[in-house]
Amino acid sequence: MTPPPGSVEEARLLLASELEEAVREAAARGGLLPADVQGLRVRWLGKKQGVVTALLTRLRDVPKDEKAAFGAGVNALKQEAEERLARLEAEAEARAAAAAEAAKAVDVTLPPRAFPTGRLHPLTVVRRRIEASFRGLGYEVADGPEIESDWYNFESLNFAPDHPARDAVDTFFVKGGGEGRDALLLRTHTSPVQMRTMEGRKPPIRVLCPGRVYRKDDIDPRHSPVFHQMEGLVVDEGITFAHLRGTLAAFARSFFGGRAEVRLAPTFFPFVEPGVDCAVSCVFCDRKGCRICSYSGWIEIMGAGMVHPNVLANGGIDPERYTGFAFGMGIDRIAMLVYGIPDLRLLFENDLRFLDRTW
Repeated sequence: MTPPPGSVEEARLLLASELEEAVREAAARGGLLPADVQGLRVRWLGKKQGVVTALLTRLRDVPKDEKAAFGAGVNALKQEAEERLARLEAEAEARAAAAAEAAKAVDVTLPPRAFPTGRLHPLTVVRRRIEASFRGLGYEVADGPEIESDWYNFESLNFAPDHPARDAVDTFFVKGGGEGRDALLLRTHTSPVQMRTMEGRKPPIRVLCPGRVYRKDDIDPRHSPVFHQMEGLVVDEGITFAHLRGTLAAFARSFFGGRAEVRLAPTFFPFVEPGVDCAVSCVFCDRKGCRICSYSGWIEIMGAGMVHPNVLANGGIDPERYTGFAFGMGIDRIAMLVYGIPDLRLLFENDLRFLDRTW
């Protein structure tokens, strides 16, 4: 017999039907969730629009002699709904807890996660490549302080007292760092390391001096107040200009490739005599002319020359017995050439993309 519409019996059958349907639908997606059970609880036991509440509001319309039986039936329905929903809720919470715990578990059969690893910055790569080229020729790497005195940075290296580089317009002097030869400054080149090396040891000397240097340059695509240099020094008996040229040619072939050639042009540096600008044949166009070499077929990479006798004497080395040569290049400029980096500022902007690739 079908229960009359709105009766407690009809509500009890509807409760069973809806709970079974909810469980069946949830099973297809892995089971009831606590949120699903909460929705059913509002539907049946909600204080405003719940089915049980709606039945209780009909109690005033029930004949007097049926009120007791009707009220008892609604209370029984309410208790049944609470019990069944409590069981479903406990199952849903247990299922959710198990899923959360499973998510934390480590499957030891899975391959390890590949975490991103940083790579060397192009400046570091170029510096190490240059060092490797000269280590093969018997050089060792020397280091020195970045805050130097005027003596080591200028005077001992044969800079004239009125040389423009010694002006505060071009050099960062340390406030309160003294005056004259004792004045402190941020080194403008790594040549002071060469002087300190000559002071501290006797020939034969073959050293590389890499490091950070500072000059009052405006920041633009090709200039920066902070950049990196690599200088070299050789001192021994019988060192000639031919040794210098042969060394530069050997470096060019080692670093740029076996077909690289060097071209030397006379120039002036206070600490060498004679001095030369060294250019290497353009490895990008094989001397045919391109944008990188300004269509000349040659790329200027460093300055060099025979160490001035005054510099040897200032380093405690007898210029009558010993001779030597020195050279210096900008690591930043070479990195820009090798990797096609158009703007010097990109090297100093902490762009993580520089560490995402192998240079």
